Amino acid sequence: MIMAYSSELKSKMASARRLENRQLPELPYDSIRSLFIDRLNWEKTWLTYINSNNNRVELSYREFCGKTIGLAHFMNQKGLRSGDRVATVSHNHWHTVVQYFAAWLLGVVVVPVNVGEDDERISYIIQHAGVKLAFVREDYRERMHNIINSDRNLADIEVCIIGDKLDPYLKSGTMDELPGSVSGEANALIVYTSGTTGNPKGVLLSQNNLMEDARSISEWHSIDPESRMMCVLPIHHVNGTVVTLVTPFYAGSSVVLAQKFRVGSFFRIIQEEGVHIVSVVPTLLQFLNNEYKEKKAPIIPGFSHFICGAGPLTVNVAQQFEDTFSTRIIHGYGLSETTCYSCYLPLDLDDREHKTWMRDYGYPSMGIPLPVNEMQIHDAYGNLLSENERGEIVIRGVNVMKEYFGNEDANEKAFTYGWFRSGDEGFYKLDKKGRPFFFITGRLKELIIRGGINLSPLEIDEIIGKAPGVETGIAVGFENDWYGEEVGAYVKMRPGEMQDAARIIKFCAEKLPFMKKPKVVVFGDDIPVTSTGKYQRLKIAGLFSEWKNKQFKK
Repeated sequence: MIMAYSSELKSKMASARRLENRQLPELPYDSIRSLFIDRLNWEKTWLTYINSNNNRVELSYREFCGKTIGLAHFMNQKGLRSGDRVATVSHNHWHTVVQYFAAWLLGVVVVPVNVGEDDERISYIIQHAGVKLAFVREDYRERMHNIINSDRNLADIEVCIIGDKLDPYLKSGTMDELPGSVSGEANALIVYTSGTTGNPKGVLLSQNNLMEDARSISEWHSIDPESRMMCVLPIHHVNGTVVTLVTPFYAGSSVVLAQKFRVGSFFRIIQEEGVHIVSVVPTLLQFLNNEYKEKKAPIIPGFSHFICGAGPLTVNVAQQFEDTFSTRIIHGYGLSETTCYSCYLPLDLDDREHKTWMRDYGYPSMGIPLPVNEMQIHDAYGNLLSENERGEIVIRGVNVMKEYFGNEDANEKAFTYGWFRSGDEGFYKLDKKGRPFFFITGRLKELIIRGGINLSPLEIDEIIGKAPGVETGIAVGFENDWYGEEVGAYVKMRPGEMQDAARIIKFCAEKLPFMKKPKVVVFGDDIPVTSTGKYQRLKIAGLFSEWKNKQFKK
């Protein structure tokens, strides 16, 4: 799908994709293909895959590259050419990593499908992306068969079922025999965002996007050929793909890929595999906090730190985790639209500085911008705001996406002022060196607007989470005739704890002013989140509809 955007929009998008105040050194590789060639015959371990039954597969760079070239020849024989799109319908698996890199060798674009999406969204994604071929794991054969057969627009998609063996799809041939050359600006990924309403938007990323962000991440975290990372996040999302696949491949290090996160075996695998760095989301930290609430926390010699982002991290969760496990969280921030991370806390802060930025400002700081991009806080009209002023987090740099694929309206809104507009509200504070440390206070669309006053749900989450007996709780803005919106709390209690709404409301009232405190508590067993742990508040706002007409008084 090729859109003819106006020259004005093209100019704004181009502005958002370059740095204005600094220049980066040239990438050492002109494409992922040239990076791949550099790793072709390395004998060192590249990828270790551990499935849910603890079965383990280990591949050297040479073994991985051989299988990748074989699959690239298969895709070439199927007629796939640079710019064509292939879908991957899978859970985490080393086969899927081979599929990604094989596509990139040809300049073919990968469309990762989140199998947690409903059938209607999956159908929309593969149709909107113009997918020609889909690699489907055996587990999802019947489901994909039903999806494709139910929509005649998908009839021409070729489906390749991937079972225990990849070998049937590997064809003989060398790297030199693959056709053509691939540019760094070749399209690499279309990642569809998981919104709560409407169709998802396809984030189009180039090979240079992936490599530039990987370079910044590896340099920031001192990831080198001796480093060993672990991926427990879904690789259909940029966090799993960029941080713990592309980055270690770029740095020449190794990675342990888990089929999924399992709290019971998490630290055992880290210890047995000699892992130094793991990328997580806040939800996983909370699972680990809960698991080790009354158990002795493990000590892992040689472990460095946790990378954490892609969701709302509260001071309470972060403090409990760092105190329990005596390990730092390097908090960061980014979006699919900025390839992945755009800022991190510095690694070289002393303990006092680290704790100050993580605990003393109501929100854990996301740190300072990476060299790959610039960040600012803007008002609704694109004007720069000063320190401590709340506004929209905006980003420009060489990691900003090429576009929302085939979506002119979304691109117009996102690039209005020549920066990428994140849709997130935040502010920054300067340190003694004049560096801006950024904070996120919530999604602009999720702000609770009570009587014309904007309230940050993350600030209220912090208090709800500390209430007696609460395992997890979030603030939800619900429609109210008196104030437009009112504040509710959706709460999951710890096992064995009584559901006592009055007690929770009383606790919150002691910590928050009346306008911010939850007026109603709804209890549930699960809090809806995206695949990377972002709360989906809008999905549960309807649970508070019976209080639409109620006036809440002090």
